Amino acid sequence: MDDQQFSQVAAAFSHKAAVYDQFGVDHANLTRMREKVYAQLARWTPAGTHILELNAGTGLDAVALIERGYRVHATDIAPGMVAEISCKRTALGLGDRLTVQQGSFTELNRLEGGPYDAIFSNFGGLNCVAELTAVTQHLPRVLKPGGVLTWVIMPPICPWELLRFAKDWRVATRRLRRGGVTAKVEGVTFQTYYFTPRQVQKALGDAFQTLELSSLSLLTPPADNDQFAHNHPQLFHWLAKLDNRVCRWPVLNRMGDFFILSAKYEPTA
Repeated sequence: MDDQQFSQVAAAFSHKAAVYDQFGVDHANLTRMREKVYAQLARWTPAGTHILELNAGTGLDAVALIERGYRVHATDIAPGMVAEISCKRTALGLGDRLTVQQGSFTELNRLEGGPYDAIFSNFGGLNCVAELTAVTQHLPRVLKPGGVLTWVIMPPICPWELLRFAKDWRVATRRLRRGGVTAKVEGVTFQTYYFTPRQVQKALGDAFQTLELSSLSLLTPPADNDQFAHNHPQLFHWLAKLDNRVCRWPVLNRMGDFFILSAKYEPTA
């Protein structure tokens, strides 16, 4: 991440921090998506382990994981987000179950503590970097051998967005553009990049063995749609049920609003 991108992302999400949690209130699909992510993480990461969280946001996921028996070291590039995490830590009395550090996931060489049992990144934070190797080059230092990462990343193919082609072809095809697209959060612009699971696996290298790959919100609406479940509850229920059934099917598990990739670090001797 270059310096300009770094500062723009930090500024954008610092501005967003104060209102970030409110968007998820009474958002049935976003709640469902989070639970699916936690369930996949739990299948490969036993409770009691120490997790390094990248792009931790306001700490919503960190608190949820602590409630499930994990310890979390939460990191984020945005000072506003780090402040929100610190407030949650104090208000909830989480003590050393939650530690906090400001910093970029491209600078894990500056990380405090570690190595960790697992590394977690939710809801596309890693889509803010042009080259995933800027992150993965540091993983041997911060992840224990046998440790597992679970990353939630936005892929190029999102069926719900493609269905908008007739209405707005620019939005429908934005994920397909080479070189990323310009995103705007709270009036601040920065670049967003979309990755296939194969690109993520290539960036991780041969030392990582994929354990599970599943789509996230393939048939249900994208996370930014907070009204569909309210306006069409029966259809949403049906789509969610079908989504759960097909999310691990080959090919389909590479599409959606996001995909969830879990991989085990097994370095050679």
